[in-house]
Amino acid sequence: MFILYFGGQKSGKSKLAEKKAIKLAKKTNKKPFYIATYDNSYFDNEMKKRVNTHKKQRKNNFTTIEETLNLPKVIKKNETYLIDCISMWILNNFKNGDNELIKQLKKLKKLNTNIIFVLNDVNSGVIPMDKMSRKFVDTTGIIGQKIAKICDEVYEVKLGISQKIK
Repeated sequence: MFILYFGGQKSGKSKLAEKKAIKLAKKTNKKPFYIATYDNSYFDNEMKKRVNTHKKQRKNNFTTIEETLNLPKVIKKNETYLIDCISMWILNNFKNGDNELIKQLKKLKKLNTNIIFVLNDVNSGVIPMDKMSRKFVDTTGIIGQKIAKICDEVYEVKLGISQKIK
């Protein structure tokens, strides 16, 4: 089963995605995997705090895998994975282009496994002024559409409340 949770920053999407991953994994009596995509090479202290908050939040309920670029490399069949977050994965692969991201998604779709994707909704504001920010917003929208298409369920999250839209 493939599931997408998307919403704005601090909307509660990660918390809801974690609950869903734990619920799916219980059906197989296996501990779910948490794929952390943040690339710590940016040396951003505020992001470190966010990462630590996520670690505390998920406690010992997940086996953590840190993978910033190549998701198919770490995802195996018949398991449950939570990927948090796709937005960071897009940013990390920015120089590789949309085709690399789409190629990886096609590989994932072929696997018989549970994947819960978490994506920041960055497409609801104004068109950014600078070229790189516009490209990021556009790429996030394109990849978000591709993920939603392959997902069995899609949830929009606002204020900690999810609304199933697919």
